Amino acid sequence: MLRKHVIEAVFKRNLMAYFSGVLGYLFIVVFVVAGAAFAFSPQFFANNLANLDQLSQYYPLLLLFIVPAITMGVWAEEKKLGTDELLFTLPATDVEILLGKYLAVVCVYTVALLFSLTQLGVLAYYADPDWGLLICTYFGYWIAGASLLGAGMFASVLTNSNTVAFVLGVAICAVPVFIDRLAPGNQFLQELSLSEQLREFTMGVIPLSGILYFVSFAVFMLYLNAVVIGRRHWSSGREGALMELQFGIRAICLAATLISLNVVVGRGSEVIGLRFDMTAEKVFTLSPTTRELIKKIDKDHPVLIQAFISRRVPREFVFKKRQLRGLLRQYDRLGGNRIDVRFVDVEPYSEEAEEAESYGIEPLRVQTEREGRFEEVDIYLGAVVSSPYDEVIIPVFEEGTPIEYELTRSIRTVSQEKRLTVGILRTDALVTGGFRMAAFRSVPEWRISQELKKQYRVEEVSPDSEIDQEKYDVLMAVLPSSLTQKQMEHFVDYVKSGKPVLIFDDPYTWYDQGMSSPRQPKPRPGGMFGGAPPEQKADGGRATTLIRALGIAWNNGEVVWDLVGQALHPRFAQLWPPEFVFITPASGVRDAFNPDSPVTSGLQEVLALYPGRIRPREDSELEFIPLLRTSVHSGVLKWEDITEPMFFGMGVRIKQNPPRFIDEHSHVLAAQIKSKEKSEDEGINVIYVADVDLVSDVLFTVERREAADLKLDNVKFVLNAVDVLAGDESYVELRKRRITQRTLTEIERRANEFRRRRAEEQQKAEREAQEQLAKRRASLQKIAEQIEKDPSLSPIEKQQKLEIARQTEQRQLDVAKANIEQEKKARIEKLKAREQRQIRELENQIRWRAVLLPPIPAVLMGIIVLLLRVNAELRYIEEARRVKR
Repeated sequence: MLRKHVIEAVFKRNLMAYFSGVLGYLFIVVFVVAGAAFAFSPQFFANNLANLDQLSQYYPLLLLFIVPAITMGVWAEEKKLGTDELLFTLPATDVEILLGKYLAVVCVYTVALLFSLTQLGVLAYYADPDWGLLICTYFGYWIAGASLLGAGMFASVLTNSNTVAFVLGVAICAVPVFIDRLAPGNQFLQELSLSEQLREFTMGVIPLSGILYFVSFAVFMLYLNAVVIGRRHWSSGREGALMELQFGIRAICLAATLISLNVVVGRGSEVIGLRFDMTAEKVFTLSPTTRELIKKIDKDHPVLIQAFISRRVPREFVFKKRQLRGLLRQYDRLGGNRIDVRFVDVEPYSEEAEEAESYGIEPLRVQTEREGRFEEVDIYLGAVVSSPYDEVIIPVFEEGTPIEYELTRSIRTVSQEKRLTVGILRTDALVTGGFRMAAFRSVPEWRISQELKKQYRVEEVSPDSEIDQEKYDVLMAVLPSSLTQKQMEHFVDYVKSGKPVLIFDDPYTWYDQGMSSPRQPKPRPGGMFGGAPPEQKADGGRATTLIRALGIAWNNGEVVWDLVGQALHPRFAQLWPPEFVFITPASGVRDAFNPDSPVTSGLQEVLALYPGRIRPREDSELEFIPLLRTSVHSGVLKWEDITEPMFFGMGVRIKQNPPRFIDEHSHVLAAQIKSKEKSEDEGINVIYVADVDLVSDVLFTVERREAADLKLDNVKFVLNAVDVLAGDESYVELRKRRITQRTLTEIERRANEFRRRRAEEQQKAEREAQEQLAKRRASLQKIAEQIEKDPSLSPIEKQQKLEIARQTEQRQLDVAKANIEQEKKARIEKLKAREQRQIRELENQIRWRAVLLPPIPAVLMGIIVLLLRVNAELRYIEEARRVKR
């Protein structure tokens, strides 16, 4: 029977001993300073997210320092001073002494971790973090450190030297920290890794398997401590050797038991979902929408989910694989006899791989690092969802693929007898694939079309004849400005019929370097080899007939730009032009996403490339509902300001750094247009988006693979628009389920202010340059007028003098123009450099605050403890026994 007062006495003795010296405080100060430096590294500001991801990445390495530093003297100091013999002669059992010491080091570690909570204060000051996520992350830090403390104590019990105990502690603790590096492809070793077990905590999930792992490791290491301190009871000689062998076997058996228990519980927790979702959005828990859907599945027509998952996956996909298997187990458990889940472990070139590929599940080739070398590996993470009615193939769950949404949508699709139909209008964009004359090559089907096929029946629609008004639930038209006059008439007639239509058009099609832009001619039927002249675009590519029918204004020669993207993603501020327009509430515009529309409410970030803008006409009788808006740090560029012709008329190319002027307007990039009083036969029901690239394969891939750490909602926006137009909003709420991107709002505000000032001064430089050139041109004009008015000159002499003056002034003008342009560029570069310097100074200021704040509580505590000790000495120690100075 353990005695509480004995454990408490040992606990207090060791706790006071640690905080009685300067070295203990020094270790804590180093720990909290290093933690703050990791948490607020340059990568933290580059990511612009209010979380502790950078600290979590390096926290296992921090534990290799702080754990041995706390535990190195627990037993070694006792041996060194000879107090261990006195300790073990007290009326206390070995277990009570061990628990008292362990609780003491856990308390010290907890105090050190509490001092680092100032990091949360810094996050709260500059952003609005997810507190559930941060609490879960800190709990993971605490339980991971508490488990390693037993290992540090075991190192201390093996020696009487603090230095040797520290080195041994680092070596022993390094085993669970780096065990996954021994064989990166080994799933078993990965699951034994401390970093892997800590990962779910840092994502806002408390798994039972993770808690059991850390508790098991602590129990095992404490058992080893108990064995070593109990050796004094053993006899020497043969009997002692037998005892060592016996306890060695016991330790091995305990390790095997604990590992087996972890494996069983780990598998069981996947089945019954033993985990606590601490995130604000509860993204790791099946939503009520999914639960209701499962209840509605007909028991006589059950759904079969066949998941083809690689047995071994790279480190980057371990969590994705675990999340997929865990969610599938939940579907299987909740579905009962309505859902049957079949797991297929796939190895490359195996029969299982052939089966997966027969369904259309192709391996995903990813680049990963193994043993210091980069290599490409093929992994399978796909599923086939089928029922007696239908079948849906999910080729791969990429990094940005919302697993629950994909599975729930597929289950509902196959459990219905009939799908709705989406028609895709055939235009020069070739969304359904085809042969592109301008490039003289075949182009594949766009990924958005493939995505729609998972939910709808998708058909290509020809604009060459009248479009069937009863056949399609939604018609999607990408780049209708490329239609011919006759085709445009057929399309506009369909739009006027009141049928739901989703339109994407664009002043500059970035996805094909502007080749399909409205101001570019249609390609010749023979491509580069000539052929008959192509039929002209309707209204010269201006789509006048269409935009008049919609009651909007759209100029095919206006491109919108916005500075907010450079503030949101500072890592790419020098790589991405302002024409890469990020739509987000973080821009400061409250209705950047219309909060009242199911199409956009709940979205976080959409990226458009060289988009246009739309506005309602004053005389329009249609309802104009903005969906996407830029920030007020934006403006508009004309076609001639942003493009220049290429050689031999082979299209256009983008000018670098065109003159940009902030107009302080929030421009509308997308809107829903519908009749205010719709009759049964007529009306308008259109969603118009002034950017085609938003739905292109480039940004689709960026979103699904989370390239450059971007978490875009382009695909969600398009799918929401289709669903709303089709009258089926079942998945709209489900698509919103994701961790909110909580950015560093205060830093963004200040950075935007710096950029606004730079833009204003850049505009001033542009105006001054234009004024100087205007003066030069006026000087030339004035000389020409003087020659014309000179009565002493004959017409021939005037012409000769005019030509000489024109050539002279033109040369001077060219020189002046070059000098003015050079001065302007130098001035702009200085402005950019000053802006970057101001942003770096702001980041460094925050970083230093974050690093210097955590040690203050530790230093204050040390001073308070020192003063209390001095006061106690003065009060209770006789003057004769004090040191004379």
